[in-house]
Amino acid sequence: MKRWLMVLPLALFLLVAVFLYRGLYLDPAELPSAMIGKPFPAFSLPTVQGDKTLTQADLIGKPALVNVWATWCISCRVEHPVLNKLAENGVVIYGINYKDDNAAALKWLAEFHNPYQLDVRDEDGNLGLNLGVYGAPETFFIDAKGVIRDKFVGVIDEVVWREQLAAKYQALVDEAKP
Repeated sequence: MKRWLMVLPLALFLLVAVFLYRGLYLDPAELPSAMIGKPFPAFSLPTVQGDKTLTQADLIGKPALVNVWATWCISCRVEHPVLNKLAENGVVIYGINYKDDNAAALKWLAEFHNPYQLDVRDEDGNLGLNLGVYGAPETFFIDAKGVIRDKFVGVIDEVVWREQLAAKYQALVDEAKP
C-alpha cells in the first residue's frame, strides 16, 4: 500500500506532463467551429440601414464571406480597408454588425465605406451566439447553398488573405460554377 502511495504522485505528474507536451503543438489561433458543414442558422433581422428585414435565405445564391464586425472592435478597424479592397475586386461579403449601436454602425460605414452587399443588424447578439462567435472580427465562408464551409478568427489583412483565405474562397466560387 505504501509503495502505491509513492508511485501515485509520479503517475499524476507524468499524466499532466503528457497533456502539457501535447499543448505545445496546438495552434491557439485555431478555434474549431461546430457550424462547419451546417446550414447558416435561421434568422430574421433588420439591415443596418434599417430599410428591410433579412433572413438566411438572402445569403443563398453565391459563395460569400460573412464577416462579424462592430464599431467597438479595434481589430475590425484594421481589417476594414482590406475588406473594402476585396469587395472592389469582386469578393462577395455579407456583414453581421454584432452587439453594436446602430447609429455608430451607420456612421462607421459612411466614414470608412461599406464593403458589405448585405449587412445584418445583430444588436442583441443572438445570431452571433447561434454561429458560435467568440468576438469580432470573425469571418465565415459560405457556399452558394448557404452552408458554412470554413471559419477564420482574427483580422484579415492582405497577407492572411493571400496566403490563407483567397484559395478557400476561390474554391467555393469554382465549385458554384455550372
